[in-house]
Amino acid sequence: MAEFEQRCGILVDVQNMFYSAKHLYSGKINFDHLLEATSRRRKIVRALAYAVKTPEIDQDKFLKLLYGLGFEVRMKDLKVRADGTAKGDWDMGIAIDAISLVDKVDCIVLVSGDGDYVPLVEHLKARGCRVEIFSFKPNTAQELIAAATEYYQMDDKFIFRTGRDRK
Repeated sequence: MAEFEQRCGILVDVQNMFYSAKHLYSGKINFDHLLEATSRRRKIVRALAYAVKTPEIDQDKFLKLLYGLGFEVRMKDLKVRADGTAKGDWDMGIAIDAISLVDKVDCIVLVSGDGDYVPLVEHLKARGCRVEIFSFKPNTAQELIAAATEYYQMDDKFIFRTGRDRK
């Protein structure tokens, strides 16, 4: 099957990528470029972005941007435990959606460096689905890179810089 005829699902672990971009490049993800790079001109069946809502951060502009680009956005509240630590990951939600998509797509693009996804990647591949990982290599588990059908290293071209850092 020619690559442009492939149907793909794109799943973005927003928290994982937000913190990677912030720590590595002091910037934010350019989601427009991300969507273009991950789709690679294939038919996008679904593009999902998984984010965590924190009360002190207004995410309205960010959410409008994602919706405007065609992403379906999944939100959940940050859970603060009694000891003050917080949890806000989407691992299970992303896994469930990926498994639900496997029979509807030829390729799943997972945008994350989290090694917790290795069993998911192996399961999807066993079902005959191509699995591509896009992430910043310094923040990516080696096991995830090895498990992927194809790994694409993100760099500063995926970063939108603000203020004086803008190029």
